[in-house]
Amino acid sequence: MNFSYYIAKRYLVSKNGKNAINIINILSFIITIVGTAALFIVLSGFSGLKSFSTEFSSYFDPDLKVTPLNGKTIEIPLSRKRELESLPGITLLSATIEEKAFLHYDGKNDIAYIKGVDSNYDQIIKTDTILLQGSWLGNSDLQIVAGASISDELSLQIDNYGRFLQIMVPKPGKNAINALNYRDSFSQIDVVATGIFSINENLDSKYIFTTIAAARKLLNYSNDQASSLEIKLAPGADEDLIREKLQALFDVPIVIKNRLQMNDGLYKMLNSENLAVYLIFTLVLIIALFNVVGSIIMMILDKKQNLKTLLDLGASVASLRKIFFIQGSLMTISGGLIGLLIGVISVFLQIEYSLLYIAPGLPYPFEMVLTNIIVALGTISILGIIASYIASRRINEGLLSQAKL
Repeated sequence: MNFSYYIAKRYLVSKNGKNAINIINILSFIITIVGTAALFIVLSGFSGLKSFSTEFSSYFDPDLKVTPLNGKTIEIPLSRKRELESLPGITLLSATIEEKAFLHYDGKNDIAYIKGVDSNYDQIIKTDTILLQGSWLGNSDLQIVAGASISDELSLQIDNYGRFLQIMVPKPGKNAINALNYRDSFSQIDVVATGIFSINENLDSKYIFTTIAAARKLLNYSNDQASSLEIKLAPGADEDLIREKLQALFDVPIVIKNRLQMNDGLYKMLNSENLAVYLIFTLVLIIALFNVVGSIIMMILDKKQNLKTLLDLGASVASLRKIFFIQGSLMTISGGLIGLLIGVISVFLQIEYSLLYIAPGLPYPFEMVLTNIIVALGTISILGIIASYIASRRINEGLLSQAKL
């Protein structure tokens, strides 16, 4: 067995002559355990929060979304739609129209975006998941599904055919606004709410869904015009290859975004917060590992006579340094493993039994991710090795010469 490793292992598990040093070693070991467990738990909490926050995007955003680079509409004739549907990896297509509109209902007004969708849209996103009340759009162009916040603002009543919601948009063209009669300046349709959806506060106050035929009628679009094309991909589809083929099929510049790119602001914010918390906890670990440095130095001073004996027996200063380097590394790595085990158990219990709640009925989201295990163990190991190296450099011939045999 390696000489330095053997001595280091003995020093790690054996008691020292002075009780204060034993207490310091135990405290350093406990701090390492607690620091590693806390780091892993916090990282797992942020991973769960990230998944929880971005989960809502899957309810509303398609796998791919095609929009025009210039202008507000894109031409999707029937021939092009059939070509797109025949591309390998594409499961479904849905043309959509999006435009800002003025809403009027029973003396109350609001502004929102209308989103005209075709009959395939309920297969592109999970419409049954986002519905809070009522039902999704049927075949009638008189129907809408409103966001919960818009519904509250206007006091919308579902399936009330005696009271219509008026949707108005300005007519296109210059000088279209008539100062004498504003109603002639707007295109208008009267609709009835058949359902209310809820995704998050932002989307609930932004959108109302209607049929694409009603949106085209309101905006005076042709049957080939749409604001975007939303695409559902087959599992395992090659996104890069599909992007290339989509670019080739359109004769105008287009923008293609996946779900991540459509929510890049949210992802950047969550990643920044995750990084900030990791750096804060790493700083806490660095401060905590000063205890490891102190405990190793105290051990060196306590074992100074033994080290002098080993030096006289032929051991080199480098091998003596290696003893305490290995001891400190073993202390932090073993403490890190125990702390990681505690962290994993804690996260597992939260996932399985929902011990902590953000609000009644809403457990705090945690997620078990292999990356977090690697990051937590890697961080404490690297910091522990650095701390052990710094402390072991305290051994030199001048220190050993002071030892009294």
